[in-house]
Amino acid sequence: MNTDSNTPQAMREESKDVGYGRPPESTRFKKGVSGNPKGRPKGSLNVAIVFTKTLRERVVINEHGQRRTVTKLEAAVKQLVNKAASGDQRSMRLLLELARDAEAKQNTIGHQESAISAIDQEIIDDILTRFSEMKQENSEVQEDSNGHPDGR
Repeated sequence: MNTDSNTPQAMREESKDVGYGRPPESTRFKKGVSGNPKGRPKGSLNVAIVFTKTLRERVVINEHGQRRTVTKLEAAVKQLVNKAASGDQRSMRLLLELARDAEAKQNTIGHQESAISAIDQEIIDDILTRFSEMKQENSEVQEDSNGHPDGR
């Protein structure tokens, strides 16, 4: 008897567990061991989260001799508007671009709401029409079976 692992018998036994979605046991992930041990550490933040979090931080500003606490985003927009109002061309272009984007976004949201409500109104009208038709059919059936309109 040959006990070599390259014999056809040994290869057939190993190939039983191998196939699509079933890699050989020697190459499978070990239980309790991560497949990517040097991957992204838990709790690390992406750029979008850090950016949003930073813009929401609060700062103290002086406005008309009064101290106010506002978000960094609000403070930055105030500075941009003030620079544009004082005649800075670059700030004016940026402010106009931001205003156009904000207006377009607002119009898109308003348009979506009206389209949804129009569709909803159609559905409601259709349901009401069906109910009134069913009510008429029921009253006709009662009239025909009893000979009286009120079902006596």
